[in-house]
Amino acid sequence: MVHDIEREHPDYRGQSGLWARYRDLYAGGEQFRQNAAEYLVRRSKEPGDVYRERLERAFYENYIGSIIDWYATTLFRREPILTYEGSDEAARKFFNQFAEDSDLRGTPMSEFFPAPGHRRAGDGTELHPDRLPADSGDGRYTGGRGPAGRSRAYLSSYPAESVINWGKDDQGELEWAVVRTERRSHGVQEKVERRWVRFDRKRYAVYRRDEANAKDGGPELVEEGPHALASLGRVPLVEFTFGDGLWLMNKAAMLQLEHFNKSNALAWALTMGLFAMPVVYSEREFNQILGESYYLQLGPQDRFGWTEPEGHVYEIAQANLERLREEVYRVCYLLGQAGGPASKNGTASGLSKQRDYAITQEVLRGSATRRRKP
Repeated sequence: MVHDIEREHPDYRGQSGLWARYRDLYAGGEQFRQNAAEYLVRRSKEPGDVYRERLERAFYENYIGSIIDWYATTLFRREPILTYEGSDEAARKFFNQFAEDSDLRGTPMSEFFPAPGHRRAGDGTELHPDRLPADSGDGRYTGGRGPAGRSRAYLSSYPAESVINWGKDDQGELEWAVVRTERRSHGVQEKVERRWVRFDRKRYAVYRRDEANAKDGGPELVEEGPHALASLGRVPLVEFTFGDGLWLMNKAAMLQLEHFNKSNALAWALTMGLFAMPVVYSEREFNQILGESYYLQLGPQDRFGWTEPEGHVYEIAQANLERLREEVYRVCYLLGQAGGPASKNGTASGLSKQRDYAITQEVLRGSATRRRKP
């Protein structure tokens, strides 16, 4: 098992680069700028110094991040109502406390779960196996300390890139899964500790390795035992999955990248157009120095002028940028917020705007009902 704990699922290897790209597109700002070389296309035979200057001037207009945040806040505008059945007061007390503080950090359960459209299939939530309330033996939770004598149950959220390997049965239920995390500490020198936790239906095992000493051997088994859901035969991980139709980032990512490259190309061309290039029409050899502190001597038949683009291609590029921006909102079912001519915000009536949001409300209801429940 020690030799297999580092193995990655083929689907994981195929998606890992995609997740990094989507997180950059969602975050924008400095995170995107630091990785701009991954997204700003270099022209064929473009000089290196010109490309580096374009990278330094690169900017990103983050539409998709705002769209996803809007959906997340709208979908969870009202907190879910939790109802309990039965007369076990200890269980009620435990679940009330758990709902108010689901991760031992004061986060309510309604704020804990991932936002729709941002995180994708493979994201998981771990119900920590050694921190469930003690079982009274007759199927009732006592609300006391867990089997290891630590504390009550709590949740931890793992992004898709943390779940590196898994196996499922014929019904699509998890049979086992491996979660990998890293912890960095800064002292005299930076220390990186990598941790693997393998769950199956009965047991869990924790492996650790100091990356500074990675050459000394593989991960070391530091803890193992039966987890709290062993009696139920369930892996203590809950998978949250959205259908492809609700994966907003996947719908708009290519449009955002096209908009990013085209808007930066237009901005670069306009900037270069501000520095007009002098042109001398002459049959004689021209070797004079041009500048504000110099003079220019021309012959009777010589002419002097400046080059300036006529701007027709810029008009087309600007119109295309507007269309791309509206398309980003359209594929995310928010054309009413695009702000361009197609949105008709300037002349639409209140009833018309309300109908525009009808599709958005349907998508929000679909996001809420299609989430896989634990």
